[in-house]
Amino acid sequence: MEEARPTAWITGAGGLIGSHLVRLAPRIAQPFKVVGLTRGMLELTDGAAVAKRFRRERPRLVLHCAALSRSPDCQREPQRARRLNVEVTRVLADLAADVPLVLFSTDLVFDGTKGDYVETDSIHPMSVYAETKAAAEEIVLRNPRHLVIRTSLNAGASPSGDRGMDEQLVNAWRAGTRMSLFVDELRCPIPAEATARAAWELALGNATGVFHVAGAEKLSRWQIGELLTGLHPEFRPLISSGSLKDYQGAPRSPDTSMNCAKAQAGISFPLPRFSDWIVAQRRS
Repeated sequence: MEEARPTAWITGAGGLIGSHLVRLAPRIAQPFKVVGLTRGMLELTDGAAVAKRFRRERPRLVLHCAALSRSPDCQREPQRARRLNVEVTRVLADLAADVPLVLFSTDLVFDGTKGDYVETDSIHPMSVYAETKAAAEEIVLRNPRHLVIRTSLNAGASPSGDRGMDEQLVNAWRAGTRMSLFVDELRCPIPAEATARAAWELALGNATGVFHVAGAEKLSRWQIGELLTGLHPEFRPLISSGSLKDYQGAPRSPDTSMNCAKAQAGISFPLPRFSDWIVAQRRS
């Protein structure tokens, strides 16, 4: 019966990964009654309101996606970033002390000096966003029941149309924005649906600790742009190649590629190559 099923909370359900978690739940997470929480449903910075709802609904699993995730916003508003990314996580981790909690973190906790990072490598965040995620990880990992999933650039459709990495680039191009994309800044982009599926499988398999979940190929920002303009050739004139050597601005991590062998061994499907996802988008 529906009322007998334990509840799972998904924070940030109106965002990219959160919305994909909600969408996949009927197929993957049948044991749970899934509650997707958006900002309009619950203001996570209101600790008293969060605690009241938590005690009423008594979730048996929390997947925490909500965050201030745009790095430039975090650089401009560091106090807001810490409130949303660190303090909210602290409240949820305390409330969920006796149940599994999954925190979504980022490859940017690494400084990018070596690449192919494994879960046990030392972190060295280079931006306010990354610092807040590193602090949130520390909070969550104090509890042996809890799980941190570090991911990379995520692509795909979001409810607002502006949360996927691909959506953000295409929206900027539609506005006529010209971009210099770095040939020497490397990430492992992944479709958000794959991230969400892996997260469900790891959580339902009682995984704990840190897992890396990212795409199966390392690509430069320039290569990502080239792949996306293959879907939108009209925007190809708006991109050009550049180098971090010529960049002046907030610190950037040159190679935050992650080794995902640990996660791959714990899930039922191969983590995808971003280029294969692009081919599938072209066919659909």
